[in-house]
Amino acid sequence: MDMFWVILAALLAGLAFYTFRILREYERGVIFFLGRFQVVKGPGLIIVIPGIQQMVKVDLRTIVFDVPTQDVISRDNVSVKVSAVLYFRVIDPQKATINVEDYFEATSQLAQTTLRSILGQHELDEMLAERDKLNVGIQQLLDEQTDAWGIKVQNVEIKHVDIDESMIRAIARQAEAERVRRAKVIHAEGEVEASERLTEAAAKLAEQPQSLQLRYLQTLADLSTDRSQVIVFPLPVDLLSTLQGVAGNNDDTD
Repeated sequence: MDMFWVILAALLAGLAFYTFRILREYERGVIFFLGRFQVVKGPGLIIVIPGIQQMVKVDLRTIVFDVPTQDVISRDNVSVKVSAVLYFRVIDPQKATINVEDYFEATSQLAQTTLRSILGQHELDEMLAERDKLNVGIQQLLDEQTDAWGIKVQNVEIKHVDIDESMIRAIARQAEAERVRRAKVIHAEGEVEASERLTEAAAKLAEQPQSLQLRYLQTLADLSTDRSQVIVFPLPVDLLSTLQGVAGNNDDTD
């Protein structure tokens, strides 16, 4: 008789264990009634009738998935290795349970293929300089495709873009050539601007001959502060003309 009560107590305890479930704040229970979807319950204490109802527990917390390194060929035919990290969470437990067999595996595989597809449409310079733009594009595309699974892709971050050593040297040479080109362009633009300013100054000095004399005196003052042993004094052309005129008059007088 004692054994009967022990067995009965064990059966009741097992029945209670399968009947009364406690779900945490971040968990939800998808209830099926005789194989058909019935309701989503939780959090807290819920009742599941054994043999008639079945419950599938779903975690609603954000999942961090480290996307494995992918071999990508860019649009300019450069082979790179790209790794990224994906943040997503379940927002619809019903879809995540019914519409896809394993939402985690499906999302991870989709992330890998999408990463290769999106980055393959861009050149290497864009991968290195426009990561934020690429992150947003990948996130939006993944979010659209996983919506039918009840998944919300919150963020995608490209972590590393690794290239071969030979390509690194080629990029360095390209960057150096670009810096030289920009320096030459800036120097040429400076020469053009300086010539324009000199032309304007010459036109103004031609209008006012006195200004030319003042400029000559200022040049002499600047030369007087030079510490070099040899000083060359410029001689105005009009002064030479005056001296030649005086010399000519003296010859005529003789």
